[in-house]
Amino acid sequence: MRRTSRLFGAATAAAIGAVALSGAAAMLDAQDQDTDEAVVVPDLQGIWDGTPRARPINGPNQPWTQANFPVLNERGEAYRAVFDEAIAPKYDCVPSTSPALQYDPYFMQVVQWPDRVIFRYEKDDQTRTVWLDGREAPVNEYTLQGFSVGRYEDDALLVETTQFLFDITGFDDYNGIPTSQLKKVTERYWREGTELRVTVTVEDPLFLRQPASYTTRWLPAPDGYKLGPWECDAFDARRAVRFMIPRYR
Repeated sequence: MRRTSRLFGAATAAAIGAVALSGAAAMLDAQDQDTDEAVVVPDLQGIWDGTPRARPINGPNQPWTQANFPVLNERGEAYRAVFDEAIAPKYDCVPSTSPALQYDPYFMQVVQWPDRVIFRYEKDDQTRTVWLDGREAPVNEYTLQGFSVGRYEDDALLVETTQFLFDITGFDDYNGIPTSQLKKVTERYWREGTELRVTVTVEDPLFLRQPASYTTRWLPAPDGYKLGPWECDAFDARRAVRFMIPRYR
């Protein structure tokens, strides 16, 4: 897997983002005049650093520690017990999904528009759109990243995502925990000084006895940093599988 430079740079993103945020604020101000309610739009724009400079590297115990490790039901425990690393979708270049995608140790870009917020992830070259206009999820449309709606509340962005596909490693890349079409991921983004923070909460009644959550942060990207596309070669991605000790024959 390699990363190469992309022409869409930080300066261009910042310029677009400034216009988008201005438009979002204007739209919400107009809404405030109609509802007499003050809506604060936090400035989440920019390219953010989620590498080990900002937080511990992900692994079997990060971000899921002993204190917040998901409580699985019997179905979840059974799936985890028989999980075989060789069938993990990542070895076929399948991208990560929530809640693992947000913690992967790469850069991320946030762009705010009046009717949506766009998250671009360097990891797996994924883009998520969070709709702010009140639309409902399309019927019977399930995707890897699900369908996201959001709103601004208490100086934060609240995001709810549903309609995920079943994923044998949908919880993370390390613990063999699947997620189902009933998975719901809730995210709360806010600023603390120069940092961007998020709390990610996962619900999935098919595999979890109770919601599980973690909180993490991003730091501002270095000046001039450009997101690089993620290039995954299917042959190279499966190379590691050939050296694994088979669990089943």
